[in-house]
Amino acid sequence: MPVPDWFVRARFGLFIHWGHSAGRELSWPMVGGNPALPLCGALPVAEYQATAATFDPRHFDAREWARLAKVAGMEYAVLTAKHHDGYAMFHTALSGFSVQHSPIGRDIVGEYVEAFREAGLRVGLYFSLADWHHPDYPPFTDEHCPYFPGRWPRPTPEQWERYLAFMFGQVRELLTNYGTIDLLWFDGQWEHTAEEWRAAALIQMIRELQPAIVINDRLPGGDYETPEQFVPPQPPARPWEVCLTMNESWGHNPADTRWKSARAIVHTLCEIAGKGGRLLLNIGPDGDGAIPDDQMERLQAVAEWMARNEAITGSTPGLEPWQFYGPSTRRGVTVYLHLLMRPYETVAVRGVPIRRVKSVSVLGDGRALEFQTRCAILDQLLNSDPMGELTITVPEDALDPLATVLAVEIAAPA
Repeated sequence: MPVPDWFVRARFGLFIHWGHSAGRELSWPMVGGNPALPLCGALPVAEYQATAATFDPRHFDAREWARLAKVAGMEYAVLTAKHHDGYAMFHTALSGFSVQHSPIGRDIVGEYVEAFREAGLRVGLYFSLADWHHPDYPPFTDEHCPYFPGRWPRPTPEQWERYLAFMFGQVRELLTNYGTIDLLWFDGQWEHTAEEWRAAALIQMIRELQPAIVINDRLPGGDYETPEQFVPPQPPARPWEVCLTMNESWGHNPADTRWKSARAIVHTLCEIAGKGGRLLLNIGPDGDGAIPDDQMERLQAVAEWMARNEAITGSTPGLEPWQFYGPSTRRGVTVYLHLLMRPYETVAVRGVPIRRVKSVSVLGDGRALEFQTRCAILDQLLNSDPMGELTITVPEDALDPLATVLAVEIAAPA
């Protein structure tokens, strides 16, 4: 099924990993950690799950989160409705393990959906197929540590039927109780096969309830691919989206100070946009519902860069890699060159119609830049629309501290 136009055009989204365990990584500490999360830590299951009884984020403000996402130039968001630990961030009639039965009482998913929809952002929900709390999954216990492929507990056939009915039921609640949901981001699929998950039947139910929804590939049969924590060297054949943390953790983890710089985040965004993908940048609010300062600083820096650079939103891939040594995007007659390395006085663009280059300017201040063109002598004499090389002079004071973007306006062919 073709993905909707809004997702085809989207380049930037917000991932929100949040749950009762805020203050440590989500879910993974209860299974002894995860090598891919070096600062995750480990906790006994009971200790990890105990914070469900005290979860009361008084400063949770979905409208402020939506405002920040909008200002940052994001077009959609994805919130953890339920992670592997089984805790539902929504009111569910199928389980007592949810925000409805925690001190906060409020429906986090409901408030999030309403706020982001009001801000004009597309609404996505993360849902873990695995549930390490549910009695029929069955639950993960300390005796099952360390977590290792094939060593996780297996249900009886009767348990599995009950669990599937529960899982399908919660997905149905999410798709019927909150209006239009634009995207479902599944995870936790690796412990069972597609046949065991009844993925085809689940997708059929989802599309009956929300025909225009986008589904990621972690539910086998989904619409798009989700490389995690890295930019693929070549763009996948299908639509794709990179999910990326600001440090090494998905949830709020004060022990993790391995922060990516704002420059590194912007460079990643530029590279992904230049390949036609999407960046789903993660935040992990704290236990009070606030976005920690280190994350806010990076969000604000990215927002300021986006405000002075129009080269991401609504763009398509620009030039071929051999034409320009860096990412490039395009919108209409304008090609945007993303300078991720400091130029030595000039930058070159090859294989462009040199007589149709109308102008080159710096995004952010609109300053016009000097440029020269050249091509083969006979092409210059005999070809009315020769292809050649464009050399742009880039003065030092034109450079942006995060990433400089040049706008090259190329007239349409006569």
